[in-house]
Amino acid sequence: MAAKASSSEASLDNIKLEALSLSEGIQDAPVCIIVLGMAGSGKTTFTRSLIQHAQEKFNPYVVNLDPACREVPYATHIDIRDTVNYKEVMKQYQLGPNGGIVTALNMFTTKMAKFAELVRRAGQRGHKWCIIDTPGQIEVFTWSASGNIITEGLATMFPTIIVYVMDVVRSACPTTFMSNMLYACSILYKTRLPFLVALNKIDLKDCSFVQEWMTDFEVYQDALEQEQSFVNNLTRTMSLTLDTFYENLVTCGVSAKTGVGFAQLLKHVLDCVKEYEKDYKPVYEKMRKERLAEQQATLQPASTVEDSGTAVPMGLDLKDPPPYSGNNMFLMAPGLVPQQVDSEEQEDDTETDGKANAEEQNFQTFVQSHLTAQQSKRNKFIQEQQKP
Repeated sequence: MAAKASSSEASLDNIKLEALSLSEGIQDAPVCIIVLGMAGSGKTTFTRSLIQHAQEKFNPYVVNLDPACREVPYATHIDIRDTVNYKEVMKQYQLGPNGGIVTALNMFTTKMAKFAELVRRAGQRGHKWCIIDTPGQIEVFTWSASGNIITEGLATMFPTIIVYVMDVVRSACPTTFMSNMLYACSILYKTRLPFLVALNKIDLKDCSFVQEWMTDFEVYQDALEQEQSFVNNLTRTMSLTLDTFYENLVTCGVSAKTGVGFAQLLKHVLDCVKEYEKDYKPVYEKMRKERLAEQQATLQPASTVEDSGTAVPMGLDLKDPPPYSGNNMFLMAPGLVPQQVDSEEQEDDTETDGKANAEEQNFQTFVQSHLTAQQSKRNKFIQEQQKP
């Protein structure tokens, strides 16, 4: 169940941000775990299992940053869908699905300071981990400005690690394996954070071959030779360069469906936290001090500012929802709040059902006519055989 805020907790608009001063330094809790992965890798199911296995010991604070999903299989404390209406963004700005996700994330990022304050308060209330689920379109979060702001913003205030979910079944193809390694290495060097590869779906296929390909270049080359295609030449060239980068990545085989391997995964996560404290925290502390020095250097009294400017409307009237039982909009689990069915969705469902029924009738008519024709041919053949 999603934790409910106390009645004394301020609404989102009244949250005071003094606690987020850069002079305070990096907090000890909660540890932010950002879950990334290609679409179809089982990332959301993995997140659900991770929450279940970490619940007793780490009491995770759960965040969903996928604005396009209709529902998630876990209760959330912060949900981007409570802040931004994804369909309304697409309609108002005439965007496609990916453009809508990017714009929704950009809008959410404008509340980054308040989001970070809520995460900080969660750590004070005893949440040791903060698990963050991201959109399935991995490039939308990884390579967008908003994704970079969220990742670096959290890393400069809390211990932060990246968990990359990799589909073992799809990676049985050497070319797909290399694509995953390319993604993993690019995310590793872009985020500059402790990195853990979760080899998911080991209930369907053992992950030992992936770990062997990552550490033994010759074995991977032998597997690549068994497939003859033009793209293999590119994959072979990439493997000659990338194997030095991915051979030392930390991996752990898990099954998000059955829960196998999560005990070992939790140990790897704790090791990544120690790695952050030892190797990455000094770097982010240096960045924090540099930003603090820049703020102090550019700080000017209010009397010297001639024109503070005016807010420019974005053309989309997105308002915060009214308080619900003392909770602000970020602290509501969508599954626990009564929801109204959109009339457009009903029309779309009705139209879809009508098309499906028409297609079913056409198919049945085709099958019946085919059977009738076959029966006619069979009868004609029998009659010809019976003639003297």
